[in-house]
Amino acid sequence: MKTDFIFASESATGGHPDKLCDQISDAIVDRFLDRDPGAKIRAECAVSTAVLFLAARFSSTAAVDVAQVARKVIRKAGYEHEDFNSTTCSILTSLKELPADDSPRFDETKLSDEEMNRIHVKQQGTFFGYACRQTASLMPLPITLAHKLAMRIDLVRQQKLIPYLAPDAKTQVGIEYRDRMPARIYSLGLAVTQLAGSTRGHRQICEDIRQVVIEPVFQDEPVRPDEKTKLFINPEGVTMLGGPAVHSGLTGRKNAVDTYGEYSRYSGSALSGKDPMRIDRVGVYAARYAAKNVVAANLAEECEVQLTYSIGSSHPVSIQVDTFDTGKLSDKEIAALIKKHFDFRLVAIVREFDLRRLPSRMKGDFFRKLAVYGHVGRTDLDLPWEKTDKAAILEAR
Repeated sequence: MKTDFIFASESATGGHPDKLCDQISDAIVDRFLDRDPGAKIRAECAVSTAVLFLAARFSSTAAVDVAQVARKVIRKAGYEHEDFNSTTCSILTSLKELPADDSPRFDETKLSDEEMNRIHVKQQGTFFGYACRQTASLMPLPITLAHKLAMRIDLVRQQKLIPYLAPDAKTQVGIEYRDRMPARIYSLGLAVTQLAGSTRGHRQICEDIRQVVIEPVFQDEPVRPDEKTKLFINPEGVTMLGGPAVHSGLTGRKNAVDTYGEYSRYSGSALSGKDPMRIDRVGVYAARYAAKNVVAANLAEECEVQLTYSIGSSHPVSIQVDTFDTGKLSDKEIAALIKKHFDFRLVAIVREFDLRRLPSRMKGDFFRKLAVYGHVGRTDLDLPWEKTDKAAILEAR
């Protein structure tokens, strides 16, 4: 196990083309579930200069104008420019309504245990959840800080604290670890874009970003930049506009940003654009829930939970745990505790987190919020898989 090393993670603002596609895909999921909690929906987007392509397959009693949903997200992301905006961009759609009998409807809150066993997953895959003591949210520090910087850039742009910022931006934070714990900020990288017609030079941009973005983010952080921290702000110079006018975007291309910033393993499947009856989405949430409760129960300093499913199974065929030699119990014993106290059947996960009804409870805007700044580790949202309500049970064993 590595103890002394440097690790970096990146994040992106809501105007980054990949994140824009993720948000549109999840906004469509929200709209269907808000009107029909039993809807089945898979939505994917690709965006480039002045064009958005949207493909969706669905089975629902609701009628949704997916193009209008997309335009609303584009507008909210801040794209009102000549090269790309919510009003004039072309939206091409490929929509397919699935036969109703392909997706039997049920209320998961009323199913018996035997009925839940008969509902199998339709996707195969291995999904990971991770937690550690590097931050209060039990997340790795690099991705946590990268998200905070991205969130701050979006806020600064929306409030016009830096009036010339365009929506597309990226952040990266490098952390120097000693004894596998964060010791100092090794590097900060921020790439922002300007609105067309802005005359700010590189020196002005760097000063504004330092004062209005970086300093407020690190004001209350225990680990802060020091005199040796390498700072890169638009290292390639001034960039105008950015966004779909400059580079394309695709749903599901930022899986590391969505999870643990590559500090822990993650599934290759996209999280956004899928209804909750997809195990390749909700399995990630369930694994995070288990790992976080293990660490909160003081059974380990860090924990990775691995869930493997096969098509046609209701339970995971394998539950593995790795505590990286930090566990108070053996990994095998912790895995047995997790298997005893957590129900990883697909319908049980959906019921435990009330996933099909959260969009309506959150006024039609739940999954879209996950599509930027991460699906896990969020402290700004009340996510059911971030609760540590089973820590006491695990601790008592």
